[in-house]
Amino acid sequence: MASLLDHSGAGVSKEQEVSNTRDAMRDALVCAQEVTSKLTTAIDANGKMAEQVYTSRENATLFITQAFEQLHQTIDERKNKLLSEMEAISLSKTTALTLQKEQLMKMQDEIGRYTEMTSHILQTHTDHDMAALGDLLPTELKATLKKVENVSLTPNQSSDIHVSLLHIDSLIKQLSIFGHVMDSPPSPSQSTWSSESVAKVKERYCVKVESMTSKGERYPYGGLQVKAELSHDGAAVPGEVEDHGDGTYTITLTPQTAGPHPLLITIDGQHVQNSPCDLDVGTKYSTLGKPKKVIKCSGPRGIAIHDSGDIYVACWGDNCIHVFDQAGQEKRTIGSSGCGNGQFRGPRGLFIKGDVMYVADYYNEHIQKLTTGGQFLQKFCQHGLEQFQFPASVIVDQRDMLIVSDTINDRVVLLDQAGTWLLTIDGNVPGSRGFQYPFSVALDPQGNIHVAANGSNTIKVFTPEGTYVRSYGDVEGPTGIVIDEEGYSLVTEHSGHCLSVFDSQGNKVHTVGNLSAPYAVMLDPKSGSVYVADTDANTVLKYSV
Repeated sequence: MASLLDHSGAGVSKEQEVSNTRDAMRDALVCAQEVTSKLTTAIDANGKMAEQVYTSRENATLFITQAFEQLHQTIDERKNKLLSEMEAISLSKTTALTLQKEQLMKMQDEIGRYTEMTSHILQTHTDHDMAALGDLLPTELKATLKKVENVSLTPNQSSDIHVSLLHIDSLIKQLSIFGHVMDSPPSPSQSTWSSESVAKVKERYCVKVESMTSKGERYPYGGLQVKAELSHDGAAVPGEVEDHGDGTYTITLTPQTAGPHPLLITIDGQHVQNSPCDLDVGTKYSTLGKPKKVIKCSGPRGIAIHDSGDIYVACWGDNCIHVFDQAGQEKRTIGSSGCGNGQFRGPRGLFIKGDVMYVADYYNEHIQKLTTGGQFLQKFCQHGLEQFQFPASVIVDQRDMLIVSDTINDRVVLLDQAGTWLLTIDGNVPGSRGFQYPFSVALDPQGNIHVAANGSNTIKVFTPEGTYVRSYGDVEGPTGIVIDEEGYSLVTEHSGHCLSVFDSQGNKVHTVGNLSAPYAVMLDPKSGSVYVADTDANTVLKYSV
C-alpha cells in the first residue's frame, strides 16, 4: 500500500491520497457487485433457458413419438382393413368356385350313373326287355348332357386379387420429409402475401403466400394450414391453396362481384401480415387506361374485326374502308367517293360476318353488302314507300336479319336478306319519348337489341320481337355500342368525350376519358382488345384488357 501511495503524485497530501484510494476501491466494489448481480441473473436465465430447452425437447420428443405412434396405428388399421377386404374377396371367389365344382361333380356323377346303367342293360337285357324300357334311359341321359351344355366348364372366377394405390416409393418419399424440427417456429404475423395480378370479376386471382419464422427468415417447409377467404355479401368463399412444399403457397380466388371485398389469409388459424384487408375487385375492363396502339386515318366512324384479325375502318374523311393488320399497318382500301355500287358517301357503321361486310352508307342512305375483299353484292335501301334516312349503323343477328339504326327517322328497322322490312321499333315506351337519333345498335348474349340514342342520352333495350325491356345509362351523346359475351356494354360518349363501360345490369363500372370525339367502339373477339374510333382526332385507339 505504501508503494501505491508513493506514486500517487506530488502536491497531494498522504491523507488525501488515502481518501482517494478508499473512494476508488469503494466504487470498484460497487461496480463489481453490480456486475456480479448481472452475471448471476444471466447465469440464472441461462439455466432456466436450458431447463426450457430440456422441457421443449421432452415435449417435442413426446409429440414426435405420439405422432408416429398414431401414424403407426393408422398404418396398422389400414393394413388390417386391406387384409380383411382381401380375405373377403378371396372367400367370395373360393366359395363361388366350390359351388361350381360341386355342380360339375354332381353332373359328372349323374352322367356316370346313367352311363353305367345303360352299359349294363345293353349287356344283360333281351330285345323284349329293350322294347319294354323304350327310350327312357336315353332321354334322361340326353337331358343330363343338355344341362352340361348350358353350364360353363371354365372356372367362373379369376385368380386375381388386385391391390391398387400402394405406391411404396411415393409413400416412402413423402415419409422421408414427414415432419420438421427447427429452432425457430413459423410465425404467421411475420409471413407475407403478394400478387402480381389485378383482381377482376369472374377472373382467377392468384396470391402468393410466403411463410416466415419468428426470426424473420423464410420457413423452408410446407404442410402449414394456409387458408384464404374472400367475402361476398356476407358469405365467405374459400380459395384454392397449393402447397409448394418450400414454405410458399399459391392461393387462387375467383371474385364474383366488383367492389371492395374483405380478404382474410391465415396460417394455422392466425392472420398473416396485412390480413384482413379489403381487396379492390375491378371489372373486366377496369384496367383500360392508356391505349396500346394508335392507327391514323381520316375521320374514322365505324370499326369491324375480321376472323383473320384484320381491322376494317370506315373513314368519313375519304369515303372508303381502310383495312389494317394487327400491327396497325394498312393493307388496302375498299371503295371510293361516289353514289355507285361499292362507292360511299360518309360511311359509318360496319359489320362483318364471315367474309361478308355490311356498310351503313350514311349520305347515300342505304346499306351496302360486299365481300371483305371489296366485291359489291347487294344494296338495302327501300321497302315500298319506306326509305332509310341517314342510316348510321348495321348489325346482323343469328337469324341472319339486318338490324339498322335509321337515324333521322328515329327508328330501328329489322329486315331480311331479301331486303323485306319485317319490323320497325320506334322507341316509344311509357314515361319516355321515342328515339332521338339512334346512332348505334348491338346485341347482348340473350339476343336483345340495345339502341344507343344520341339525342336522348340513354340506352334502350328491346327483345328481338321489338318489346321494350328496360333503359340504362346516363350518357352524353352516345354514338357507338358493343356488348361482350358476359353482357358488358361499352359505349362511346361523343359529347362526354369518353368511353363508358356498363355491367349486364346497366351499372356504370368504368370510364376512359380524355378522348376527343369518340364515335364507334368494337371488341376483338380473339384478343379481347377494345378499339375506339376517335373521329375528330383522326385515330383508332387500341386498348388491351
